[in-house]
Amino acid sequence: MIRSGLVGFCLHGSLSHFYYHVCEALFPFQDWWGVPIKVAFDQTIWSAIWNSIYFTTIGLLRFESPASIASELRATFWPMLTAGWKLWPFAHIITYGVIPVEQRLLWVDCVELAWVTILSMLSNEKAEARLHDGSAESESIEESSLGAE
Repeated sequence: MIRSGLVGFCLHGSLSHFYYHVCEALFPFQDWWGVPIKVAFDQTIWSAIWNSIYFTTIGLLRFESPASIASELRATFWPMLTAGWKLWPFAHIITYGVIPVEQRLLWVDCVELAWVTILSMLSNEKAEARLHDGSAESESIEESSLGAE
């Protein structure tokens, strides 16, 4: 939690602030058709860059080797990118269609808080299920070994 907070505090805010201004310079379209272009750019190029920065920085803060960081990045890159597509394109329709550039980071951080909460709940549910399955499996192994005696 501390590492992730540190990365968010030191990198996410400043990089995202810069990114939203660069995005407006790259795509200065104010018409409705500019929104899908900005969302597509955000959900491909920017998400790939940010996810890579995040995982690399977290790995460095864990004192992992570059090979280990690269391995984890390869394993998580595509699943992380596509997982975000379940929420972020819809949120970014509002980001790029309604929210002024000066307020986008605040809006995205509010949505991100909800997103991280959802991911954490899902992760905890899966961990509990694995623990439950593991204990059920252990009980059936014990019963099998007792029956074999």
